[in-house]
Amino acid sequence: MTSLKSEKVFRDPILGFIHVDNSVILDLINSHEMQRLRRIKHLGVANLVFHGGEQSRFQHSLGVYEISRRMIDALDHNKQLFNEKKWEHQNDLLVQAAALLHDVGHGAYSHTFEHLFNTVHEQFTQKIITDPSTEVNAILRRVSKDFPAKVAAVIGKTYPDKRVVQLISSQLDADRMDYLLRDAYYTGAEYGRYDIERILRLIRPVKDGFAFDIAGVHSIEDYVISRYQMYLQVYFHPVSRGMEVVLENLLMRAQELFDQNPDNPIFFQLLKPIFALKNKIDVQDYIALDDSVFNTAFNIWQNADDPVLADLAKRFLDRKPLKSMVLNAQTKLLLADIKQKIAALGFDPKYYTGENDATDLPYESYSPKTGEEGIKFVYPNGEQAELSQLSPLVAAINGKESIDRRFFFPRELLADKEVNDLYLKYKKTY
Repeated sequence: MTSLKSEKVFRDPILGFIHVDNSVILDLINSHEMQRLRRIKHLGVANLVFHGGEQSRFQHSLGVYEISRRMIDALDHNKQLFNEKKWEHQNDLLVQAAALLHDVGHGAYSHTFEHLFNTVHEQFTQKIITDPSTEVNAILRRVSKDFPAKVAAVIGKTYPDKRVVQLISSQLDADRMDYLLRDAYYTGAEYGRYDIERILRLIRPVKDGFAFDIAGVHSIEDYVISRYQMYLQVYFHPVSRGMEVVLENLLMRAQELFDQNPDNPIFFQLLKPIFALKNKIDVQDYIALDDSVFNTAFNIWQNADDPVLADLAKRFLDRKPLKSMVLNAQTKLLLADIKQKIAALGFDPKYYTGENDATDLPYESYSPKTGEEGIKFVYPNGEQAELSQLSPLVAAINGKESIDRRFFFPRELLADKEVNDLYLKYKKTY
């Protein structure tokens, strides 16, 4: 590793200080592709509900890097238990680079963008890392010719050393540890807070990954339950999802208009590649897109000649979310009638309704799909146990998917008494 003459420190409201003592990491932070993440909100449209939630993907990426650095330090210095395999320091830079770059391929407005344009941010992350045209790639090649491919393999979960992958992607990894604390802080929610310092003190290297001292069961139980609550109370929030449906329908209408006339002046040059090519867009054209590009487009579109595009753009800019009700066996039977009522009000149901599923698997002791195992604990004699075996709370949610299915519609429809009564009955999941 190439050490800096003097350590660089970034102040952070979550982690206190973020320490950088390697020139490769510092140059990656300052790269064109990483600086773009300053212009992409970490929570997408959730800031329209939790007004403090303005944090960027850049902030989160630095946080994941710092937690990975602290995890490596903890693996090296924590008290060794029976039969543990020590951490191998030749992987330090690989882990830290992968942690820093794990979100570099996120698109504008994150997951809404992915759904409409059929992009997958993990794939674009790997493309940015391995494409010779990017600054990130040039910096990584200074380490070795194959280093970009190694970093991409860690992010893609194909790197042969499972311990390296698990620090970045597992049920208790640097990514999750940062976003829970960071999102809780910026949204003002208390659910996502947990004792990260205690967890780091108890991490231990083992043969196929890492585990935790048996004394840490309650600290990690708290982490898992905190994550469970954050999804139900913050990430699943129906109002932010109502704004996502507005945004999705807005971009869907824009795509239709682009297909009809790609030379329409409402589509300035930065937008054309993504509407024309979607997931086949060139890496450099993809990197040029961020939240600010689309916000500029929305400002233009609110004065467009197309009434649907103009209205949806204005609703998005002025925070006019669609209302919603739980989608269940009873409400499904009424959807056709509700859509007729919407059409009678002058709204095309294609653009003014939507179905949205919010799902999460809070904990899984073993995944048959991926082969991923749950969080492990180690006793002083070397024996291991899995978290759901030790915690009744975690056992209660183990393998049980949290899901909230909703139907979204214009608030104007609530003037209809029948719909309003249905809304009042089914606006909550419990």
